[in-house]
Amino acid sequence: MSFVEIEIASQPECWRRAAELAPSHAAALPAAGERVAVVGCGTSFYMAQAYASLREESGQGETDAFAASEFPTRRRYDRVVALTRSGTTTEVLELLDRLRGTTPTVAITADPETPVMTAADAVVVLDFADEQSVVQTRFATTLLTLLRAHLGLHTDAVVRDAERALAEPLPEGLVDCTQFSFLGQGWTAGLANEAALKMKEASLSWTESYAAMEYRHGPISIATDTTATWMFGAAPEGLREQLLETGARWVQSDLDPLADLIRVQRLAVARATARGLDPDAPRHLTRSVVLADA
Repeated sequence: MSFVEIEIASQPECWRRAAELAPSHAAALPAAGERVAVVGCGTSFYMAQAYASLREESGQGETDAFAASEFPTRRRYDRVVALTRSGTTTEVLELLDRLRGTTPTVAITADPETPVMTAADAVVVLDFADEQSVVQTRFATTLLTLLRAHLGLHTDAVVRDAERALAEPLPEGLVDCTQFSFLGQGWTAGLANEAALKMKEASLSWTESYAAMEYRHGPISIATDTTATWMFGAAPEGLREQLLETGARWVQSDLDPLADLIRVQRLAVARATARGLDPDAPRHLTRSVVLADA
């Protein structure tokens, strides 16, 4: 098995541990009522989008998500949360340095032996969810589980759904589709973005992602009998029927949306295998983006 397959399979146990640890990290994580920004790069940025939406929708406080390189430094926040698996990403470290002494910061990372440990004011380490594969899977979903638990939005049912997502076969025919569109609403829009990225990274697939209501505004024009549209969570009324009229495949599940993301991770590996690709060594990518001239 590839590293990424082993890491995908370990997610239910990682989620259990993260949920159990959440109370012990409560002091470092945003308190209810704080105005918060969440930053990251790549997968971490998409997890930031999901968390920001969850936090604001649950009434915990105004919450924005930014790619670390796009953070609006003139805005004022009560706390900035930086998500970084490697703890070495240049854009994240540079931002934390700029915020030092002006805005409280907390980083969530997998590696306690990296520069982020001293760059942030507080650090949450999820080293049990660290990964050998370049392609992120379990660290991203584990940190989001920690944050969902901190918001009071995690239940044991989510872990059971993760186990189902690993055990049940993938829908037939998906591996052979020529294009994939991933859709979400609210917090699941970030999951849709991550799903599209996972398929690109691991299997070089043609993927796109959209807020579900936006899919009608042009992107649906590419739907045909060789494409698939994957909806995370509940779909807007009539969208499924409209998509099916194009001849495209519609994919939706009753699983918790985070557990449903596991199915996409599995599909990405299956597509890579079918194409003779190594999902642990995606083309042109490294485990962390470290800029030499930074």
